[in-house]
Amino acid sequence: MPNRRLQPIAMDNEAAVRAFLAAQGFADGRAPGRVDARHFRRVIRRIRLLQIDSVNTVARAHYLPMFSRLGPYDRAALDRWIYEEMFEYWCHERSYAPVEFYPMLRPRMEAMRNHPWRQVRELALASPGFIEEVLERVARLGPVPARAIGEGEARPAGWWKGYGKTRLALEWLFGAGEASVAKRVNFHRWYDLTERVIPPDLLRRPPPDREGADRMMILEAAAALGVGTVDDLADYFRMRKADAERAVGVLVGRGELREVDVAGWGKPAFALPGLSVPRTRRGTALLAPFDPLVWDRERTERMFGFRYRIEIYTPRPKRVFGYYVLPFLLDGRLAGRVDVKADRPAGVLRVPAAYAEEDAGRRVTARALAAELREMAGWLGLSDVAPGQKGNLIRPLRAAL
Repeated sequence: MPNRRLQPIAMDNEAAVRAFLAAQGFADGRAPGRVDARHFRRVIRRIRLLQIDSVNTVARAHYLPMFSRLGPYDRAALDRWIYEEMFEYWCHERSYAPVEFYPMLRPRMEAMRNHPWRQVRELALASPGFIEEVLERVARLGPVPARAIGEGEARPAGWWKGYGKTRLALEWLFGAGEASVAKRVNFHRWYDLTERVIPPDLLRRPPPDREGADRMMILEAAAALGVGTVDDLADYFRMRKADAERAVGVLVGRGELREVDVAGWGKPAFALPGLSVPRTRRGTALLAPFDPLVWDRERTERMFGFRYRIEIYTPRPKRVFGYYVLPFLLDGRLAGRVDVKADRPAGVLRVPAAYAEEDAGRRVTARALAAELREMAGWLGLSDVAPGQKGNLIRPLRAAL
């Protein structure tokens, strides 16, 4: 029998922020001494996912959340660990997820298999048997990069995102769970049969049905967010809102989620029973644009009063803050933002612009930011930090450096 619906927990936004920071691992403190696999596991238990992105202005996107929570570490060690204990799939965009999530995501793969993209259907009609041939090549050659399967293949206009036929087939086989990414070399994906990538016990485990998988994803999202609206929870694994609403309703009825009334949010929110709310905000870090603390821009503005947009695709004259801008978290508050670029040939971490929020003390913020930038530069193997000319924080930052 479902539990009697409990009264919502009353909470203000400040408490929700503290719960969010703790859920994301910022209350844990940075790792003393050498960072190893134990620390990587601790972070992933908190944030669940590492979003993948090709932009390398500072470092690849999946490296930065670990640095923000742990401080400097060996990126090669993280690469090795990822392909031992995680796998790549469409979660919150393309992401690394714990391999234990594989059964939970199989209904998503099954949906992809049963409802292929229009471009895949067109490919199957234009080239019957081609997708099966690509899978056979993966089986015979794998792990193998896409370029080795479709070497010399032209990219005809009109294919999805400019992909050639082989790449399109591989992307669909990946989405459908037939092929998986076994490793990346210089960030290029190497594909193999899923049965040779995912541990056999997870492949044999019966997957949940679609609604059961939805409920599992909502619970994982709630643990990572601390407190979240249906929209917040749906966004973490990029679920459809209707599916998230249905899952939340069932979980609340079972007592596996509690409704929370956060003052000022204007929408019901939800949390796991027994949510722990620290007494103070904690956490000082530079954050990647794809860090789960800030990847939901509406939630970031609602909770922190911090309007954040990535301007990579904005024409230079229209950029407000810069090309690759990292929010700066100082003692649990988003106190500023800094445009950063790793100039590897010169061995310098360049800071073209730095801005403090209106309510942030500039000298205090600059000193803390300078320390973080020096630490980031050392982690990236760069010898110096070079501030530029733009922003209300650049002069105190230059003095602090």
